[in-house]
Amino acid sequence: MEPITELRPVNGPVVYGYLRLPRACAARREALVTALTGYCLQHELTLSGLFTERGNSENGTPAFVSLLDVLELPDVYGVVLPAASHLGPRNTATERRRRIEEAGARLLLVRRNRSHRLPVPSQ
Repeated sequence: MEPITELRPVNGPVVYGYLRLPRACAARREALVTALTGYCLQHELTLSGLFTERGNSENGTPAFVSLLDVLELPDVYGVVLPAASHLGPRNTATERRRRIEEAGARLLLVRRNRSHRLPVPSQ
């Protein structure tokens, strides 16, 4: 007899992490990675990779472009961020959010900050 599903390892929806750390130390990066990993475990998500932006935030940065590339893979559920601020300054964040949504991915935030809401893309 086959074991029931709950006794088999099952992968959750696939997500990719994204961090924007222009001036962060190694300890801060480690803490943010731990937060993303914990969030994914708690919500039964499979964190398949992490892209880290280390320079100034612009739409065409290598880490963000690479993130967009993996969002084209089949069965990718979304992008997980520690907070909305990791998308960058307001104009950059608006464009990045639009591009993530165009790729068909969900945007998941570990911490929602009331004072820094995700910008709503103009129609």
